[in-house]
Amino acid sequence: MKLQQLRYIWEVAHHEMNVSATAQSLFTSQPGISKQIRMLEDELGVEIFSRNGKHLTHITPAGEAILKTAGEVLHKTESIKHIAQEFKNPSKGSLSIATTHTQARYALPPVIKAFIDRYPDVSLHMHQGTPMQISELADQFGVDFAIATEALELFSDLVMMPCYQWNRTILVPRDHPLTEKSPLTIEDVAAHPIVTYVFGFTGRSKLDDAFKKRNLEPRVVFTATDADVIKTYVRLGLGIGIVAQMAYDPSTDGDLVALDASHLFEPSITKVGFRRGTYMRKYMYDFVELFAPHLTKALVDKAYECHSKAELEELFSGIKLPTY
Repeated sequence: MKLQQLRYIWEVAHHEMNVSATAQSLFTSQPGISKQIRMLEDELGVEIFSRNGKHLTHITPAGEAILKTAGEVLHKTESIKHIAQEFKNPSKGSLSIATTHTQARYALPPVIKAFIDRYPDVSLHMHQGTPMQISELADQFGVDFAIATEALELFSDLVMMPCYQWNRTILVPRDHPLTEKSPLTIEDVAAHPIVTYVFGFTGRSKLDDAFKKRNLEPRVVFTATDADVIKTYVRLGLGIGIVAQMAYDPSTDGDLVALDASHLFEPSITKVGFRRGTYMRKYMYDFVELFAPHLTKALVDKAYECHSKAELEELFSGIKLPTY
């Protein structure tokens, strides 16, 4: 068994069983990859991929288990390189982050700038996606950190740490009748068509729970993953917008009125997560602390040592999270 063979099966699986595309991405030949995969399967005595003629069609059950371990082996080899790089040049390397549009657009810019100013020789890569895609990327060692509000808890191999709590604001045009309501109630909100996040994005579950508790059926007429898109359709009169408070900027959104909705919905918590087995370089610790100052190296190391969700919750139970 060769490390190269593990790399080939891993890359083929993540190129949707397309050997040709895998060969292009690895700058090698398609027959060479196919030959090495066959040799590995012959050595192991099981098929990793099912085939239809010469084409790979899907991953076998045995292949799923093999690929999981192969991913861990490949990640360990990368960790060895990172350890060597840390001793050779602790301020040089790369950092990859997967996050949602809201975090990328509103929460992360000052953190990214401060990080780049501190570590100009670290190349930074940001991937945007759904919370599920973000969590999967971190779980499969596709990125170093996942930053999101939803879905991170679904992956047991992720070490999840709370960064800050936040709530929602309701956006309406200046002449909207809700501007006359004080205090604003959940019934007032439910009486109007709503434009908000796609389910599974940016604390949407907390929003749905608030209506459900009062036996209300909100009229969600339009959903999007991008708060700026939501604001666009509020301006068109499609409905009232419900977005994260951080997504309202008085300097650019002055034509809209922001109504505080923190008393209507439970706060959500944004978390940062990384896969167990990740080798944490100094600049990675620093990035986490820049984003969430209470997450010091000592606390991150303690979080890594926790082996259950209950242990993590106990570790962070006495920490008062900042509010964004």
